[in-house]
Amino acid sequence: MSTRNDKIPDPKELEKELGEFLAKKFGGTVKLATPIVMSQEVPTDEVEKPAPRHPKRINFDLKPEDLVAYLDQYIVKQDEAKAILATKICTHFNRIRYWQKHPDRAAELVGGIKNNVLMLGPTGVGKTYMIRLIARKIGVPFVKGDATKFSETGYVGGDVEDLVRDLVREADGDIERARYGIIYIDEIDKIASSKNLAGADVSRTGVQRALLKPMEETEVDLKVPHDPISMLQEIERFRKTGKRDKSAINTRHILFIMSGAFSGIEKIIRKRLAAHAIGFSSRVDKLDDDRILAGIKSEDLIEYGFESEFIGRLPVRTVFEPLSEDDLYAILANPNNPIILGKKLDFAAYGISVKFEPAALRILARQAHAENTGARGLVSAVERALITFERKLPSAGIEYFPVTEQVLQEPEKWLAIFTDRKQTGRVKEIFERLRARETENVALYLEANRNSFSEKYGIPLTAERIRLIAGFYCQHIMDTDRVLKIINGIHEQIKTMEMLFLKKQGITVVLEEEAVDYLIERALDGGQRDMDALYREICSDFEYGLKLVRDKTGANRFFITRQALMNPENFIGELLKEGRKSRPAARSPTLPPLPGERN
Repeated sequence: MSTRNDKIPDPKELEKELGEFLAKKFGGTVKLATPIVMSQEVPTDEVEKPAPRHPKRINFDLKPEDLVAYLDQYIVKQDEAKAILATKICTHFNRIRYWQKHPDRAAELVGGIKNNVLMLGPTGVGKTYMIRLIARKIGVPFVKGDATKFSETGYVGGDVEDLVRDLVREADGDIERARYGIIYIDEIDKIASSKNLAGADVSRTGVQRALLKPMEETEVDLKVPHDPISMLQEIERFRKTGKRDKSAINTRHILFIMSGAFSGIEKIIRKRLAAHAIGFSSRVDKLDDDRILAGIKSEDLIEYGFESEFIGRLPVRTVFEPLSEDDLYAILANPNNPIILGKKLDFAAYGISVKFEPAALRILARQAHAENTGARGLVSAVERALITFERKLPSAGIEYFPVTEQVLQEPEKWLAIFTDRKQTGRVKEIFERLRARETENVALYLEANRNSFSEKYGIPLTAERIRLIAGFYCQHIMDTDRVLKIINGIHEQIKTMEMLFLKKQGITVVLEEEAVDYLIERALDGGQRDMDALYREICSDFEYGLKLVRDKTGANRFFITRQALMNPENFIGELLKEGRKSRPAARSPTLPPLPGERN
């Protein structure tokens, strides 16, 4: 029995219950039809929008050389590709910034061509990795799609526009920010038309045509027309407001970057070169595939199966070189290599620290090169070599895992050594030797990039500071960029201490670089947890002593050295001694001469 306090049923709940009752009573022959309640407002085409805010400006001031220097930290070889991509991408975003500053001049340019990029090269040479690094450095929204998925969907254009919508999601719904994003489409060679197919190749040339407008400039509706949920939401919105939402994003400034292996296109290029160089075809045949690929032209891509309109919208092209065994070793030896950092993280999850011997990395590079899959072979080579250790060492309760050449050559023997408690001292000794070697190699890497790092982070990289950074890197699992950001943050906080001391104590202190290094080391040893405590310690050590020196000597500017921080009492004492020595001797008052006395 119902009461007055019973909750009045929601109309939707009531509709659902009535629908279920009718279904049970009459099966599917009778259904409840709910009238659509229209809004009393006059329908309009667009939802009223709030007053326009000032459009967000793209904050981009990178120069091509700056971006190349950044890519050099992570990517081995590919110098030409890095130079072309860095130059054209920097130009693209700096041009957008110029247009934002001078909208009147931008209006004069009609039919401007974007710097859309086509990257060619074998698998595993770093094409995707390079674009991800660039997007991370620039800080714009970035989405990646595979051209193979477009051909599998069965409809044309849907996925192409979905990538544009994904940019908005990556920008947390900020359409203005998404307008300056990057869309990267991999395996673009897979949508080249097939020469053996009769009739329209909808899944290939159709996708090429669907990409034409977004690559240039078009309006993409943010509502998904083939998504039933999106359509129901739009119907519900129209029922409530009587208005339709016309949210859309313009692709004028969205940069499209595409890549593929283009297997077999070398034959097309050789054929063209041979036809243009009668009598010299033997020279063309002797050229390596990578050198042949460098001479690619639009006509070769059209012959390969691309529409001329599609190729015309990819004006910037760059070729990636295949990787040799030495290149693969250099990738593994790079302190920022995600493969080795990822493997260290795998073992760290079990409380095990891993260090790699250079000779072991050389073996892994050799095995990866034999797979002929570029840098992708490194992952499988590392996993194959260490999977047994990853399975058994966590149960052994060990803390150190030194990966040496002998460990890879005789895994069963060394697995027994690692799990033998009597061998713990020997294992740790090997591990410490590898740690010292790694610290030395990271220090050499930092030294080689000293100027670019110092300019980027605004801190001088002294020899002592490089030692600190290399040591911190070897104790943690992170790339050098992250380590340098941490060191830079500590450095800024330490320099802030000088201003705080002047503001609160009225005394100017200047921390020498060696003193700053000492405080950085203290902060790192303390886990970077409490810089305030470090400042309070300095105040406790120097506040009253420096005030005493100021009162005694009149000095109000003091240079703090490393030794001063280590022994503040002795430092204050020396200042007082020097102050007494430097003070002029007191002069006796001059008395007037007595009567009859000579002057």
